[in-house]
Formats: sequence, structure tokens, C-alpha cells
Amino acid sequence: METIVAVERNHAGEIISFKTSDDRIISYRKAVMEAAEGSLSGVKLSETSIEEGSSITIEDTFEEFPII
Repeated sequence: METIVAVERNHAGEIISFKTSDDRIISYRKAVMEAAEGSLSGVKLSETSIEEGSSITIEDTFEEFPII
């Protein structure tokens, strides 16, 4: 199973993509989908109810991970 090994952040410091242990670069949204499916390990998801429905986000900030 793949894990996250590095992150890419935008100018505001928000995570926009991840590098996996299989050397893939995946978007934040793809990482959420793969973690929900169980194919990406070590990622904690959080579901939040919003006015339009619900939102699933990644809980970890990955501050200790290197930059892509």
C-alpha cells in the first residue's frame, strides 16, 4: 500500500499535491479519494457537514514532510 512521502504547497501554504511511496504525484483531491478507498495509508480523513452537503478533508498538516 502506498504512503505519502512529500508534499507540494501553494503560495498560501495549503497542500495542493502529494508524492507517494510509489513515486506518483497526486492531487489533494485524488489523495482524499484514494485514502477513502483504502489504497493510500497513513492518511486520516475528516468529514464535515456544510450547507451544500458534506466535505471530506485530510486531517494531518504534513508539516514534517519534505517539499516536492
